[in-house]
Amino acid sequence: MPEQPVILEKHLQSQSETIAFAHHFSSILKTGDVVTLSGTLGAGKTAFIRAVLQSLIDPALEVPSPTFNLLLTYDIPAQNTTVYHYDFYRVETPDEVLELDVDEAFDNGICLIEWADRMGPYLPDDFLDIAINPDTARGAEYRTLVLSGNMSWQTRLSSVKAAFGA
Repeated sequence: MPEQPVILEKHLQSQSETIAFAHHFSSILKTGDVVTLSGTLGAGKTAFIRAVLQSLIDPALEVPSPTFNLLLTYDIPAQNTTVYHYDFYRVETPDEVLELDVDEAFDNGICLIEWADRMGPYLPDDFLDIAINPDTARGAEYRTLVLSGNMSWQTRLSSVKAAFGA
């Protein structure tokens, strides 16, 4: 994945802090956004996306990992858009992502992508990466989130930064 400038680094000490961050983050999402989530297996990528989707749709929404499906979609009636939740963990070559109509999803919805490094040249230039890094030495639920993206994301993330004192 191409390097992006770091916009925000936030240390979160509990699952409830991570969920609160995801809920606030969800408020800035709009059609055409591409957000990648990076981190090791079990870092919390799907849990973060679950919190975003529950904030956008319904707090009781079931959000499974799309590891086997590769794609799950969710309609957001309030925004008249769709969220495309991709998980490319099982993708072996970048060309496989084209079979999932990612180019159409980039234009018509909000894309939340796990394991986006497997997309190769098909990842668009204007994306935000959220790296989720567990720090189990500090606690089982401790995470450091590093958000990286271009200048347009820096402006949009100002409300998130303000809300979390970053």
